[in-house]
Amino acid sequence: MRGLFSLLKDVWRLAAPYYASRDKWSARGLLAAIIVLNLSLVGMEVVLSFWNRAFYNALQDKDWSSFVSLLFFYKDGPDGLMPGFCGIAAVFIVVSVYRTYLNQWLQINWRRWMTEYLLDQWLADRAYYRISLTANVNGQGGDTAKAGPLGTDNPDQRIAEDLRNFVNDTLALGLDLLTSVVSLFSFIAILWSLSGDLKLFGWAIPGYMVWVALLYAGFGTWVTHLVGHPLALLSFRQKTVEADFRFALVRLRENVEGVALHAGEADEHRGLSTRFAALAENWWAIMRRTKMLNGLIAGYGQVASVFPIIVAAPHYFAGNMTLGGLTQTAGSFGQVQASLSWFVNMYGALASWRATVDRLTTFRTAIEEARAAATAIPSLPPSDDGSWHLEDLTLTLPDGRSLLSHADLTLAPGRAVVVSGRSGAGKSTLFRALAGIWPFGSGQVRRPSGSVLFLPQRPYIPLGTLRHAVTYPAGAAAHSDAAVIDALRKAGLGHLEAKLDDGDSLAQRLSGGEQQRLALARALLARPDWLFLDEATASLDPEAEAELYATLKRELPDTTIVSIAHRPSVAAFHDDRLVLDQSADATGHLVPTPLQPA
Repeated sequence: MRGLFSLLKDVWRLAAPYYASRDKWSARGLLAAIIVLNLSLVGMEVVLSFWNRAFYNALQDKDWSSFVSLLFFYKDGPDGLMPGFCGIAAVFIVVSVYRTYLNQWLQINWRRWMTEYLLDQWLADRAYYRISLTANVNGQGGDTAKAGPLGTDNPDQRIAEDLRNFVNDTLALGLDLLTSVVSLFSFIAILWSLSGDLKLFGWAIPGYMVWVALLYAGFGTWVTHLVGHPLALLSFRQKTVEADFRFALVRLRENVEGVALHAGEADEHRGLSTRFAALAENWWAIMRRTKMLNGLIAGYGQVASVFPIIVAAPHYFAGNMTLGGLTQTAGSFGQVQASLSWFVNMYGALASWRATVDRLTTFRTAIEEARAAATAIPSLPPSDDGSWHLEDLTLTLPDGRSLLSHADLTLAPGRAVVVSGRSGAGKSTLFRALAGIWPFGSGQVRRPSGSVLFLPQRPYIPLGTLRHAVTYPAGAAAHSDAAVIDALRKAGLGHLEAKLDDGDSLAQRLSGGEQQRLALARALLARPDWLFLDEATASLDPEAEAELYATLKRELPDTTIVSIAHRPSVAAFHDDRLVLDQSADATGHLVPTPLQPA
């Protein structure tokens, strides 16, 4: 297992912001109450240790009165006032119930805050977008070569599952460790006083049971670490392969039609089986290692159940210890040994916790790096003449390959422009640069004032109702029903107007053409000053495409349209044409080209 201080530093960086946030007083108050309840349980364990001694002494002495008093009432004896078992049990139950209740309360509050915090960090400065450009996942579009460092895969799992596990495990392990430490110091004093001296080779060893417990726990901890340390890496890998398998299943669910049309079931089955095989292989490795560890822990625990009695038996049989004293000694030894063996008993949980901390730490580091890189990119400075200006703009892919070299261009308002070029030349990346979201390259883009809307080839359909999807991102209440229905009709989706409040898997129910029509209805509602269409009608037939462009020109007369398209029928709705031409060295150049008659 990696360095303890490094691990604790990562845990502190993840946990500390919540306890320093505006929710800090409720968080600290709940944590303090939980700690007090945990320590109260330790105190009651100490009381039960003395009650246990008095109870077994009453059994040994056949003292009926003391037996009844210790069960139901109280007894005043040599150790002071001893409450009855019923009273102790009642308090113990109440404390246990509220300890769990407050623990769960803190868990959900902490998780809620951390989820909001991590979402804010992930979405700010478009960190989520930059991470996706450098993650080891397949992306969309031919312009983007995606390969990047480990630690940025499956952000959904890190935000949902890993955050939940971090909060739950950090509280459970932290409180359990605190309880073990307090139990250790509480019962070590009792065990010391009960042990007496042990004569060994003429030497008197005071509190010998304490030293035996230390040696026993120390040996168990050392052996457990030797056997169990590979579990940390295996647990980390298991989370990764589980997430990869789940991602493949989700991807299949989202692309069922494409798979069906290609009759690709066999290939999908092979891919899923391969991913599950990696999952199962790692799981078998965890099983084998866990079997060894559990065998060690089980044997260690079984020996510990009789070991203290064997060690203390000479004193008992010599008449130096009562039956109650023997049981209290065994119980105290068990408490000390269990506290010292906390690492042994929690090794598997610690390995899983460490894997969770690593995944959250790498994800947070990736977010910080992405945000730092985003803030290093100059924001789009304003244009003073109402035009878009590209000044010495160079665009590259994440792997350093150049797409566009030293481009200078002006897009004037009122002049519709169509951009064409070979697939993969960088047309979509040019639009990303105009939007200010592409982080790789140099030069400057000057943006005019006014509203802008970019529509990609694959429309984004947010979760929610059809109304929300059409008005996105303004919100469902931003437009009246009449305006939304009118936009749907003009976009050729009038048959959906009765389903404004339906939200059942829109992305799966609507065809590719209907999804593009929905995005264009969004443009008709938003009425932007500039509208950028990245093959936003490519899923439509030429006739429907021409009709929609005619609708956009008619309904949005003050909107400047810039399109990526290949069909001559689309070019006919534009005033100018730019070709992204790649030279022999694969470096792109923007070349103004006369429009050809449709």
